[in-house]
Amino acid sequence: MMKTILPGQTIGIIGGGQLGRMMGLAAKEAGFKIAVLDPVMDSPCGQIADIRIVAPYNDAAALEELGEVSDVITYEFENIDYEGLKHLTEIAHVPQGAELVRITQNRINEKAEITAAGAPVAKYITAQTYEELKEKIADVGFPCIVKTAFGGYDGKGQVKIDSIEEIHTAESLFEHSACIAEAFVPFEKEVSVIIQRNAAGESYCLPVAENIHKDHILHESIVPARVHASVLAQAEEAAMKIADHLQLVGTLAVEMFVLEDDKIVINELAPRPHNSGHYTIEACNISQFHQHIRAVCGWPLRKPRLWAPSIMVNVLGEHVAPLKKIVTNYPDWSIHLYGKAEAKIKRKMGHVTIMTDDIEKVLVEIESTGIWSEEY
Repeated sequence: MMKTILPGQTIGIIGGGQLGRMMGLAAKEAGFKIAVLDPVMDSPCGQIADIRIVAPYNDAAALEELGEVSDVITYEFENIDYEGLKHLTEIAHVPQGAELVRITQNRINEKAEITAAGAPVAKYITAQTYEELKEKIADVGFPCIVKTAFGGYDGKGQVKIDSIEEIHTAESLFEHSACIAEAFVPFEKEVSVIIQRNAAGESYCLPVAENIHKDHILHESIVPARVHASVLAQAEEAAMKIADHLQLVGTLAVEMFVLEDDKIVINELAPRPHNSGHYTIEACNISQFHQHIRAVCGWPLRKPRLWAPSIMVNVLGEHVAPLKKIVTNYPDWSIHLYGKAEAKIKRKMGHVTIMTDDIEKVLVEIESTGIWSEEY
């Protein structure tokens, strides 16, 4: 039976970043209390929390304290301590469980589970050592991408190899973990589907986002994605298959490549609210954060509806100052800044969402501000 958590009770969040902050704000709107575990006292989520536990994510005593003060526990990112989370599931209510974190922390496990769910992935091989990579790399051919099984994000922990002569550039990756090598996919677009599911198996996909990256960091999400209807259908079907296979509770972001023939290939998973879903705060009848809270608290989910086409633009450290100079010139822009103390270059500091009936016009408007240009 699905356990129901009600307003007035406490939701514990492992991780104090912007995703935790936006989760917490959504929960507080409904009257929940928030407890957060994070190594930093003044974390973005800590700033809005009722209870702050300042400790490393793998601190056993701190995790137990979080379990004691919380009626339900969730997490805002996947790079937390799996063993600690597994122990927490034995002493506290963690409806998402720990297995999804174990799977998505390791690209080898992740690829195997996506395949088992019946969703398409690029051809790949696994290698425990550099010698094994050299023996097996011909099976995927060139070009290919070698990635560490553990860690790595925003383009880190991976190397593109165009020929056998370049294979030595991947050797250092094995200092960190085993690796996978994926055949390079000549994709037309990148899209993501965020699917949310409660313990009763009720699930909904948010509108599919088209994602544009700069330097391996998400720059813009455009919704609805500018792809054919058949691509949208494939994307949602794949997300549903994966969520059902994993018995998802909570949120899963499924990142995909769209190929020239309009087929899709799954790239990776994130078991939490996702940067490409931030547009839902303004642009949908239910944000990814409100729906996540409903899912982990055992509430029925709401069928998502997009109010208007939208663009979400990430605000990195170098964009904060120029954005503040012009923010009052754009009444249609919804500004979100996350409360991070230091605006470091390439660090995600916030985002802007713009609802519009003319996506192409707004894309030009964003570019014309100069804020996101390389020369600013």
